[in-house]
Amino acid sequence: MTTISTGTALHTANRPPLRINWVRLAPWLYTIGLFAGWELLVLALDMPPTILPAPSRVFEAVLQYWSPIWKNSLQTLYTTTLGFLIAVVAGLALGLFVGWSKTIYAGLYPLMIGFNAIPKVALVPILVIWFGIGTVPAVLTAFLISFFPIVVNVATGLATIEPETEDVLRALGAKKMDIMLKVGIPRSMPYFFGSLKIAVTLAFVGSVVSETVASNYGLGNMMSSAQSQFNVPLVFAGLLALAVEGIAMYALMAWVERRMTGWAHRSTMAQ
Repeated sequence: MTTISTGTALHTANRPPLRINWVRLAPWLYTIGLFAGWELLVLALDMPPTILPAPSRVFEAVLQYWSPIWKNSLQTLYTTTLGFLIAVVAGLALGLFVGWSKTIYAGLYPLMIGFNAIPKVALVPILVIWFGIGTVPAVLTAFLISFFPIVVNVATGLATIEPETEDVLRALGAKKMDIMLKVGIPRSMPYFFGSLKIAVTLAFVGSVVSETVASNYGLGNMMSSAQSQFNVPLVFAGLLALAVEGIAMYALMAWVERRMTGWAHRSTMAQ
């Protein structure tokens, strides 16, 4: 019995101390701290719920209006995802075209800058005239607002190939297509997958803006209706649903980026 106890004690002594992974816990701790500080601020200032509802009131609204929040969240997620996927395909294709030649890049880039400078909310009434209210304007708005970052990043990745690299490859007998396939496109992939994280969050902005103005469904329409009824807790519940969807889609794009372009990132970034 004494030998067993001694062995157990030695095994326990040699066991490495339990280390807390603060990096993994940080998002949860900061989120809890945000909601706790928000709750205390509302209590301290005695804010009416029509001005700034406490998180407890917001979560009550989530439970009370769970069914419409769920249905409208699915609609917003659908329009956002569809518009984003169209932007990915079109943005990648146009980005490759723009980055193919410095002449094309110089000619089209100012036009893209000018188009991107137009507030997309100003295009929603035109989309309504063309397609009516509903899903189509929301999908197109999500597409238009998330399209530009993808094009720019892909084109930049192609257009910034070092001239020395091109000269060496041409000296070895490589053609323009060979340079693009073996150097240009692999080089632009980190730019492309990195731009997806920005584009997917912008797609949510486009969907909600269009749903607020020109749709009878979606979180944008639900929050607009709640605002007209001074149901501010429901408005914040809709914002909370949007935040959850946005974080989930961003995390998915970050996972895709790590899987597809892990070779392009320093190992210290994963620590």
